[in-house]
Amino acid sequence: MLYSELAAVYGRLEASPERLKKAETLASLFSAADDDTLPRAVLLAQGKVFPSWAEEEMGISALLMAKVIAMATGFSAEEIGKLYRELGDFGLVAERLCEKKRQRTLFHVPLTVDKVFDSLRKLAGMEGKGSQETKFRVVAELISSAGKGEAKYIVRTVLGDLRVGVAEGVVRDAIVAAFLADGRQLKDCKEEADAVEWAWFLRPDFGEVALIAKKRGVAGLRKVKLELGKPYHVLLAEKSPGLEEALSSFQNASLEFKYDGARIIIHKKGQKLWFFTRRLEDVTKQFPELKEYVLRSVKAEECIIEGEMLGVDKKTGEPRPFQLLSQRIKRKYDIERIAKEIPIQVNVFDIVYLEGRDLFDAPLAERRRLLERTVRPIPKKFQLAKMLVTKDAKKARAFYEEALAAGQEGVIVKNLDAAYQPGRRVGFWLKVKPIMETLDLVISGALWGTGKRAGVLSSFVLACKSDEGFVDCGMMGTGIKEKPEEGLSFEQLTELLQPHITGESGGRVVVKPSMVIEVAYEEIQQSPTYSSGFALRFPRIVKLRPDKGPGEADTIQRVRTLFEAQHKRQ
Repeated sequence: MLYSELAAVYGRLEASPERLKKAETLASLFSAADDDTLPRAVLLAQGKVFPSWAEEEMGISALLMAKVIAMATGFSAEEIGKLYRELGDFGLVAERLCEKKRQRTLFHVPLTVDKVFDSLRKLAGMEGKGSQETKFRVVAELISSAGKGEAKYIVRTVLGDLRVGVAEGVVRDAIVAAFLADGRQLKDCKEEADAVEWAWFLRPDFGEVALIAKKRGVAGLRKVKLELGKPYHVLLAEKSPGLEEALSSFQNASLEFKYDGARIIIHKKGQKLWFFTRRLEDVTKQFPELKEYVLRSVKAEECIIEGEMLGVDKKTGEPRPFQLLSQRIKRKYDIERIAKEIPIQVNVFDIVYLEGRDLFDAPLAERRRLLERTVRPIPKKFQLAKMLVTKDAKKARAFYEEALAAGQEGVIVKNLDAAYQPGRRVGFWLKVKPIMETLDLVISGALWGTGKRAGVLSSFVLACKSDEGFVDCGMMGTGIKEKPEEGLSFEQLTELLQPHITGESGGRVVVKPSMVIEVAYEEIQQSPTYSSGFALRFPRIVKLRPDKGPGEADTIQRVRTLFEAQHKRQ
């Protein structure tokens, strides 16, 4: 398949805001791809060359793209910088300059999807001395070889900012339309969509899922199982307005501490171990001491166990804020030193796979019994999550207060009769926290500071998720510290966001929605200023949420629900 065919599809996707139309457009692309190209086309349609759980990165930031385009086109860095300031998109810069580029190859060979995909994948394996220049040459060669309309999308794919509005639900529907609909409309294919979603929850790679759908149909998708060593989408908790409401939701309920930590998913196969976050990141190397704990504590030969991992004070053993633990999650170097500085404690609460059998259909009460038989606790290091089974409101309230007194966020009330539903918030687990509901939002833009904050970003645009992408809902500059020793600082936040800046104009930058933060606020107001139609009054950052991806940000529907609930209280 020629890359020009994919670029034409990108163009149609970019021009059409309608979700159904996007799915139909992608379905035509998927149907036309052969078995070898299909998984690649599906990933590229999402602007990726690796599935979301893969560790590999192409490693070329927006700040370096100007040099790549200069190498490909012969224009100077100054000319490219001027055009970028005008257009705010390196993809458009490459497209404009390729139309009149000064360096032309003698023999133009049309690019194929396979060529682009394979070339971009190779970037991740280039390391060591001279690797950066080699990466530049590979991408520059693709740009130089690009035909009309292709360079823009090659550059955007490298930067992880495709801008064609393809969300996960669109890809799911496109797979259904391409291989499972049999001429029916998508609205009549709920069973097929559920089957695609089920397979994706357990194998988070739509390229692999599309190939299963094409070759084995709905039956094949339903047969997809957990695989040791590969991540899956975990069951998520919903927010409850209060403890009493949560307790009354279930006939048989348990309460567990809601720890201020990170979800950790532990895979064990004999002596081989893998650790994943809820964002599907492989963090096995980052936590060497956890390997020791699991091998000492877990009696099963094969299992998958879920828990919450905390950072603790190395002297007192008391829990430390999640921000501290997040330093270890992202760490790739100097791991042994930071492991001594920030010890961990893991509180396990579920088991979803045991000795060759997945436990999704087993009720939580049974899964907890199996977990207790499987884990031999190591106190304060690797232990069972603290749990209480009760319907007594007073006992539940006392347990909740105990959790707060222990420095944790609150409790999670769970349905003991419920099965495990990977990948969804289905109301089986309800989290209860004492403060007004916070929102998990992404940063979609920012303003450069002035005066004492010159050189750093000082005001940040907040956005929630919508069907079409992300919509703005406020501007935040509170809760961030001036000095790193006081907490998350403006300088640190600027460093984290800079690789994700995709455009800049007049002191304002556009940021690819990639970083999730937890935000508190005084109230939600209706506002014509922001694209969501709502504005947060006095928003302030509570903490970074590196354990969450942008797809897990709160939705516009949730913002609207909180606004309406707030209105009723008034």
